Amino acid sequence: MNLHITKSKNSESFYIAKSYVKANGSTTSTIVRKLGTLDKLLLEHGPTRDDVVAWAKNEVKIETVKYKEEQKTKAVQITFHADRQLDYDQQKFFRGGYLFLQSIYYNLQLNKTCRKLKNKYKFQYDMNAILSDLIYARVLEPASKRSSYKIASEFLERPSYALHDIYRALDILGNECDLIQAEVYKNSNFITNRNDKILYYDCSNYYFEIEQEDGDKKYGKSKEHRPNPIIQMGLFMDGDGIPLAFSTFPGNSNEQTSLKPLEQKVLSEFGCQKFIYCSDAGLASEDIRSFNHMGERAFIVTQSIKKLPKGDKSWALDSKGFKRVSDNKTVDITAIPEDDTDLYYKEEPYTTKKLHQRLIITYSPKYALYQKTIRDKQVERAEKLVGNGKVKKNRKNPNDPARFIGTIAATKDGEVADMHSYLDEEKIAFEAQYDGLYAVCTDLLDDDVSDILKVSEGRWQIEECFRIMKTDFSARPVYLQNETRIKAHFLICFLALLFYRLLEKKMNHQYTCETILKTLKGMNFAEIQEQGFMPLYKREKITDDLHEACGFRTDYQFITKSQMKTIQKKSKERE
Repeated sequence: MNLHITKSKNSESFYIAKSYVKANGSTTSTIVRKLGTLDKLLLEHGPTRDDVVAWAKNEVKIETVKYKEEQKTKAVQITFHADRQLDYDQQKFFRGGYLFLQSIYYNLQLNKTCRKLKNKYKFQYDMNAILSDLIYARVLEPASKRSSYKIASEFLERPSYALHDIYRALDILGNECDLIQAEVYKNSNFITNRNDKILYYDCSNYYFEIEQEDGDKKYGKSKEHRPNPIIQMGLFMDGDGIPLAFSTFPGNSNEQTSLKPLEQKVLSEFGCQKFIYCSDAGLASEDIRSFNHMGERAFIVTQSIKKLPKGDKSWALDSKGFKRVSDNKTVDITAIPEDDTDLYYKEEPYTTKKLHQRLIITYSPKYALYQKTIRDKQVERAEKLVGNGKVKKNRKNPNDPARFIGTIAATKDGEVADMHSYLDEEKIAFEAQYDGLYAVCTDLLDDDVSDILKVSEGRWQIEECFRIMKTDFSARPVYLQNETRIKAHFLICFLALLFYRLLEKKMNHQYTCETILKTLKGMNFAEIQEQGFMPLYKREKITDDLHEACGFRTDYQFITKSQMKTIQKKSKERE
């Protein structure tokens, strides 16, 4: 509603008008109420014109409130015709799940970051729309950039850019990857209190749908045992499982060399100076531990028992000297029943060439039973292989049942004999002695054991982060060729993961990833006779929680076009 004033030669008239959008997309207005001419209104609301204008503006406010209340309870009548065909090329289906992601996007102020990029590069296309749409599409229906453009055309707010603009934008996003990460981290603190006193680090690799090496796409040790060139990604995650920063590096590089450059960026550009570094043994070399022993940093990392010095290994494998974490009661772990659910530990000082550390050995009967069960099945398969005579020559997979098979190629007299296989009981017993055992090293010499183990146990969340990116967000295979655009691709995947984690936290971790994503994908709308929209999803507790977390509602029986514009506006408001 707005105040409309018309002037003629002899008079001045005041009206309340309402603007609306016509079916063709153009904006017009209609008169809602005539307030009167200036001469008459001066008599009742004067004595001056300013007094009349002030009164008229107040009447507009009253009328606006009245209109909004009427709209809340307004019954909408729409006529359908059984003999009228659909119009050509008229879109009826719209995706609405992106609205909840849009709420996160604007709370992170990525629109302002895009404005900074525009001021720097002077491009003409809408970077804000491109970046946001690529993130939303990655969450709702991950696909190629071309397909993402098609998906974005089904959003309630259609793309304001052309397909070729996406590829131009990828070049800039890749070049400014570090800036965007730093900005997002800074602004994420306005949404939630970041638990950046604990930082988890891990690496994974992603394969390409090509056979030749190029740039960072190198043949390396694929964690999925694929023959394709790969690129590696290093990821920092905070203590609440929310992504903090990432970097990419060549597929043939040692993943341990990836840590320091990214951590230096976290220290200098993110302002994180005091934290505990946590990783698995593969990213916990002596050099990495020493690096995180500096300043106000510390480390809690896993340790391979098999790689301990002989004396420490013998101590670790000794069943005596363990204590129950809950009450520090001393036990011999050989006397603990299989169904025991407690956790046990023992510790000793552990000094290497560079550091004084603390070595903690834990024992879990539950974990021991799990490992034994898995191994028993593998031994059973190994026995079948021996019986069938189908033993593989190359056994590179550490979980391959064939590792329990030995071969004999000579007689007792040393003469050449036919090869034959047998079940290696010594190998089975060797592995069995490590069942249920787990080792942690730290430079926190005085902290409580239970606190240290709790931090270490949180590493599962970073493994889940990689799983979500690879499966739910389809970060691989990578189809792009240009290295800068490849970096932009991983930036979008990283931001999609961040958005999901923040939304998950807003909803108090009540729902699984599968449930949240399925719900978002299903929150679609049908346009009804150009009058408005009808939700096509079922209202459930999770949809109520999504609306509550993001500060708007879409679960009305019918949503007028003006109401939908209000919802879209609310989804872009900062908290």
